[in-house]
Amino acid sequence: MADQLSQILEQIKKYNKIIIHRHQRPDPDAIGSQVGLGEILKASFPYKQVYLVGKHIPGFDWIGTMDEIDGETFNDALVIVTDTANAPRIDDRRFNNGDELIKIDHHPNDEPFGDLMWVEPEASSCSEMIYDFYQHFSDQLTLPRQAAHALYAGIIGDTGRFLYPATTPRTLLVAGALMAAGADAAAISRREDEISLPLARLSAYVYENLTILDHGAAYVVLTNELLEKFGLTEAGTSAVVSLPGRIKDVRAWAIFVEQADGHYRIRLRSKGPVINELAKKHDGGGHPLASGAKAKDKAEIKRVIAELDELTSNE
Repeated sequence: MADQLSQILEQIKKYNKIIIHRHQRPDPDAIGSQVGLGEILKASFPYKQVYLVGKHIPGFDWIGTMDEIDGETFNDALVIVTDTANAPRIDDRRFNNGDELIKIDHHPNDEPFGDLMWVEPEASSCSEMIYDFYQHFSDQLTLPRQAAHALYAGIIGDTGRFLYPATTPRTLLVAGALMAAGADAAAISRREDEISLPLARLSAYVYENLTILDHGAAYVVLTNELLEKFGLTEAGTSAVVSLPGRIKDVRAWAIFVEQADGHYRIRLRSKGPVINELAKKHDGGGHPLASGAKAKDKAEIKRVIAELDELTSNE
């Protein structure tokens, strides 16, 4: 790892323009790692031009905001992509237009990309990795409060406020260091726990309509018609993904969310059975206990449910 970190810092020092990307449909870790790295580089190298790109997500403005840049900015630029397992998921398709491309990620490296890669699947989050990068070169880098805020938000997001198994002793040490650097832990946790009234009503629907099978597999289907009734878009459903896991009898679960073209996005979660291989069978992938996939129709939904039921029955 030390060699990879040294190579990354060497590239950062080499370039005057640095453009940082993350994945589409970002979560707090995608935004947090992107913004956190950006703030560290801005504070450490004030003479460099550092840009954050990707779709503007108003709900994450409290972590950080994106920059609008033209295509010429990518000329002679170093591009860094955080928290993104594969190239098709990178937000802003100009990521290949730079001079050099670096991948920093904590998902299984099933689809490598970039000229230089640093991948740590055992890390709780990409935000934790960004802090590790800072700490490794703390004699050369600066960690401003804005970076601590963003990285703490990312860690909180990907560990479910330290609830998920990816949380390690190292994760808690990093969280403590970020608090010492100025991250307001209570305020960040409250912010990530907040939901709107429409989401509260959707949450009630999920609990009321969740089907739980005999071996602990559970599922619910959210249609476009239903989301329209609650005044929500598909992107606004992320807050309900963890809800089935609070039920004692649920071991693994799937939330099927209908897309505009009629196919379904599948959010898969588990308390034990490994689900990322199931996700790969259905045009997806991810972590062993947190993955995503797709179903083209109701027939494929049935197959996913049957496979999830088989996984839980074998545990």
